[in-house]
Amino acid sequence: MNIIDDLKLQYRTGGIAQKLIYWNVGLFVIPAILFGILSLFGVNIDYLYYVSLDSLPSSLAWKPWSIVIYAVFHSGIWHLLFNMLVLHFSTRLFTTYFNQKQLLGLYVLGGIFAGLVYILSYLVLPVFENTSSTLVGASGSIMAILFAVVTYNPYMEMRLMFIGRVKLWHIAVFVIAMDLIQLPMSNTGGHLAHLGGALFGYIFMNLLKKGTDLTDGITKIIDFFVNKTVTKKSKTPFKKVHKNYNPSASVVNESRIVKKDKTQQQIDEILDKISASGYDSLSREEKDFLFRAGK
Repeated sequence: MNIIDDLKLQYRTGGIAQKLIYWNVGLFVIPAILFGILSLFGVNIDYLYYVSLDSLPSSLAWKPWSIVIYAVFHSGIWHLLFNMLVLHFSTRLFTTYFNQKQLLGLYVLGGIFAGLVYILSYLVLPVFENTSSTLVGASGSIMAILFAVVTYNPYMEMRLMFIGRVKLWHIAVFVIAMDLIQLPMSNTGGHLAHLGGALFGYIFMNLLKKGTDLTDGITKIIDFFVNKTVTKKSKTPFKKVHKNYNPSASVVNESRIVKKDKTQQQIDEILDKISASGYDSLSREEKDFLFRAGK
């Protein structure tokens, strides 16, 4: 199994958290390579212009997708790297208590809310008068995920390298303080979007505690497309086949059923291992077996 096959297998067997990281990395690397090559031939295209969220509300008229898609694009390698590290940390915490569909819904809605806060800030704050800017990055969505967990269990203890044991609310206070300190320095709109994401995470969790799940709408959309895909695949023409009874064939079929059950059992055991310890905990033999079984 080569590297590409290994990555495909990780993507198929991974959860939403891992897929989000793949999407973010892929949407940075692929355009960067593609448009980098085109620039060698004198073709210069600023693709971020078409996916970034503009501070001017009028821009949503011609690129309405930007209110959602800006949250999976990044402006630089360090911007991407830092966000993916925090995304990995935050999603691990979130999925300790909540499901994968809620994670995806919160990522999308948190990004939208953070984007709206960003646009509103440019409309009402005097510091932004007669100025405009654009926004990309997953930070608003990540802040929503992180602060949803902080709101749910602020006293959860974490062990951080070089620091020791800290409570989750300590991390939250530090993150908020850093954004507030940097507000007047640079990227003011971006820091306000971060705070907007954090606010949405807080609102989401308090409503969830009262029985209202804001991600229900996103979950229903996901279920609709998933069920539609499954139904489409299952619609195969029915063929009636007449076969004469053959005792030996029954023995063969029975042996195949047993073999299939054992294979499925081994797949289930490997998936349980991935769920408990991650994909990297698998041996080379287990990865090869899972890849062959997925074909």
